[in-house]
Amino acid sequence: MSVADEILALERAALDRWGKGDPTGCLEICAPDVTYFDPAVPKRIDGLEALTEYYDPIAGKVSIDRFEYLHTHVKVNGDMAVLTYNLVSHARAGATAEAGKTRWNVTEVYERLGKQWKIVHSHFSRTESGTP
Repeated sequence: MSVADEILALERAALDRWGKGDPTGCLEICAPDVTYFDPAVPKRIDGLEALTEYYDPIAGKVSIDRFEYLHTHVKVNGDMAVLTYNLVSHARAGATAEAGKTRWNVTEVYERLGKQWKIVHSHFSRTESGTP
């Protein structure tokens, strides 16, 4: 499996768990010193402990039927890789606070730590209109 395929598989598996209300899939692929930008918070979240605290209140509350991964691109340079893509999440009406389609621009920076790829920086931003 290529590095790009490995990183895409990690990302998809984590988000599949997220869509079932399990944020630990995302946390498991993060490095201890991960940084994270989320549109719902005013500043960067620093470290796995802080990210875990941020995700804890939503565990079991997210329900996404399916995701579309559009325009995926993985750029690998040695032990670092940058994944970018457009994400469309599809939720059932009433399943979450924002039922229907939600569009995102996503950037994930991965680093090979030992034999595993881990996210060292994550950035999700909403795409308000149009098709990514």
